[in-house]
Amino acid sequence: MSSVPRRTVLGAAAAVSALAGLPATASAAPATPSANKPLALPGGGDLGPNVIVFDPSTAGIQAKLDQIFAQQETAQFGTGRYAFFFKPGTYSGLNAQLGFYTSIAGLGLSPDDTTINGDVTVDAGWFNGNATQNFWRSAENLALVPVSGTNRWAVAQAAPFRRMHVRGSLNLAPNGYGWASGGYIADSRIDGQVQPYSQQQWYTRDSVIGSWLNGVWNMVFSGVQGAPAQGFPNPVYTTLATTPVSREKPFLYLNGTEYRVFLPEKRTNASGVTWGNGTPRGTSLSLSQFYVAKPGVTAATLNQALTQGLHLLLTPGIYHLDQPIQVNRANTVVLGLGYATLVPDNGVTALKTADVDGVRLAGFLIDAGTVNSSTLLEVGPAGTTTDHSANPTTVQDVFVRIGGAGAGKATTSMVINNRHTIVDHTWLWRADHGTGIGWDTNRADYGLVVNGADVLTTGLFVEHFNKYDVQWNGERGRTIFFQNEKAYDAPNQAAIQNGSIKGYAAYKVGDNVTVHEGWGLGSYCYYNVDPTIVQHNGFAAPNRSGVKFHDLLVVSLGGQGQYEHVINETGAATSGTSTIPSTVVSYP
Repeated sequence: MSSVPRRTVLGAAAAVSALAGLPATASAAPATPSANKPLALPGGGDLGPNVIVFDPSTAGIQAKLDQIFAQQETAQFGTGRYAFFFKPGTYSGLNAQLGFYTSIAGLGLSPDDTTINGDVTVDAGWFNGNATQNFWRSAENLALVPVSGTNRWAVAQAAPFRRMHVRGSLNLAPNGYGWASGGYIADSRIDGQVQPYSQQQWYTRDSVIGSWLNGVWNMVFSGVQGAPAQGFPNPVYTTLATTPVSREKPFLYLNGTEYRVFLPEKRTNASGVTWGNGTPRGTSLSLSQFYVAKPGVTAATLNQALTQGLHLLLTPGIYHLDQPIQVNRANTVVLGLGYATLVPDNGVTALKTADVDGVRLAGFLIDAGTVNSSTLLEVGPAGTTTDHSANPTTVQDVFVRIGGAGAGKATTSMVINNRHTIVDHTWLWRADHGTGIGWDTNRADYGLVVNGADVLTTGLFVEHFNKYDVQWNGERGRTIFFQNEKAYDAPNQAAIQNGSIKGYAAYKVGDNVTVHEGWGLGSYCYYNVDPTIVQHNGFAAPNRSGVKFHDLLVVSLGGQGQYEHVINETGAATSGTSTIPSTVVSYP
């Protein structure tokens, strides 16, 4: 999202860690080296200095939480990366305030195994009560008993709230009800009320809630028990009874003293949480089956570990890559902790997968390097048509940034070629603030390009790309929830011209596609460099019966640029400075 001036528009619109307590884990037996083979890499091992593990007897927990928060509260483009883990048990009197690149999680199989009588808080005091830049932080697998009865989680993009049990209510707005632009909840139970207040948009999946207070522009629910009824555009609720396909994110847990990674099973037409009725359904892997990576490791070593048959656990930190991480084996897990960050150097792609079943990519950030990469993440090779429906690849909490921390460049951020891939919560962001930003400085033409058939995205956030933010060429694609802003920094109308069309749509379905469907999709413009820019539409798609959209909106933020239509030639133009959405309930 944006810097302060664009948010003024929205105002009108609406000390001892337990590192030493980490258990030694079993290592894979080293193979006998041959003359041509390097020594086998060991599996397992310690989780490094930026994973901080507590148990209920640990002294100084609050002091340690406060120390890291003081360091990370304003470090939006800093290099610190941290993960806090709480062993099963009960903790009292804590307020874990989360800053940038900080994750907090329980180590039980169920959230209720790890209870905090206290709060996990995200607020916006650091930014004068504006929560629109509270990016890159997460909470997972904990039960909370908030001190006041309500936990505050005032986040923006890339800040997932997964597998949480709030024994009370959840407030999604900052103190003072300042601006907010989130957000994502999945596999969670909120016993009381979810209170968005000033949140522009939100997506909630496969959860249970007591009630939901309100909405501003676009509130989307799939598989949420207790969700409000369908009402878009007034009230702004898009409600699907179930999620067509979902598979929850892998997570680290303790089995006795052994670290393992749980792999939840795939669900179809899901509703409600995956936990709470005995052992969750799925399988698990010992940490000894993972190469536990630390910053400084080379891409060659990561690929050696994968070739050897290990999975990858990326501990918190920044990893420079001089070649792609290549995932060739079915059912491989690449799991990042604490916003582990991959930086591709010399124009390489950060990670590529083969045309195989069941890969799970989760929990990491790709930060484009200074030499242009043609792509940053590729799922599958071009042209593949293999059926992966029984065991799809999942891409979850995998985030992309171009610029902000430096002048990164990438032509396309994420390419999905494999059929049946599920992209469950991503934020692909061409930076509008920070360092190394400008129309051509952090050039990034395309956000998400989908070529594979039968791909599903749930919780898709894509912002500020120079051309199409989303370009969908595959058949039978589906999107549940989309949030977009067009690039602020276009210098003039000519810079965004798409042939004879005024501007590139935020979400473009390929001209040859015959079947596609989307629910709850919004695009906003804030052309503050040249407010006279006109964007023909937010959405462009073939006009045929199999291509269907439900609950679309476009918004001109304070009159900084305008849309002529919502989708194709349908939907009223935006006008004036009132920041009122133009909507289309059903298309065609």
